[in-house]
Amino acid sequence: MVDVDGLRAQMIRVCRKLAEKGLIAAADGNVSCRAGEDLLLITPSGRSKGDLEPRDLLVVDFEGGVREGEGKPSSEIRMHVLVYRRRPDANAVVHAHPPMLTALTLADVPFLADALPEVWLTIGPVPTAPYATPCTAEVPESISPFIGDHQAVLLERHGSVTMGRDLNEAYMRLEKLEHAAHCLFYACLLRGRQPEPLPSAALMKIENLLRGKA
Repeated sequence: MVDVDGLRAQMIRVCRKLAEKGLIAAADGNVSCRAGEDLLLITPSGRSKGDLEPRDLLVVDFEGGVREGEGKPSSEIRMHVLVYRRRPDANAVVHAHPPMLTALTLADVPFLADALPEVWLTIGPVPTAPYATPCTAEVPESISPFIGDHQAVLLERHGSVTMGRDLNEAYMRLEKLEHAAHCLFYACLLRGRQPEPLPSAALMKIENLLRGKA
């Protein structure tokens, strides 16, 4: 049996971290996790995530119907449902508006995951999905080509989506990516150009670690 009360407490902790670290502003962003067979726990629409209490979170089905709680689920629920339908290994999704990652998409600068060993080891490549109108079916359509093979996707002009086996992993991936984006930005300032990716041999060693061969 799923401990929904425990999941509520975990989600509130994640929401408050998002707000405290400036990864969202005002009512931006949304967070969800699996809460049973074809059910998910999700943040409500139009609410500041840092001010939410456990009782404010909604249990909904994959069609968006509210099973527990009052109010409307996040307007990006279709994006969350798409992830869960396509990724049985994903149990949590965090959509945020991290400033530096979003700035990279505004400047049309790709995120160089292969320049930083920790990012490549724990997350892997991070593509940028083309612009899609927020709160519409365009958003899940834009990320659909990427979510099967990636743990994170940047949304052009619209932040990021990170997935994980649980809420903590989905959040930690976001925090790591935003930190890495700052490092890449400072490297560009210092060098006057983008940093180079790790050599192919170094990337191969990391991939061997992932396969348990090193």
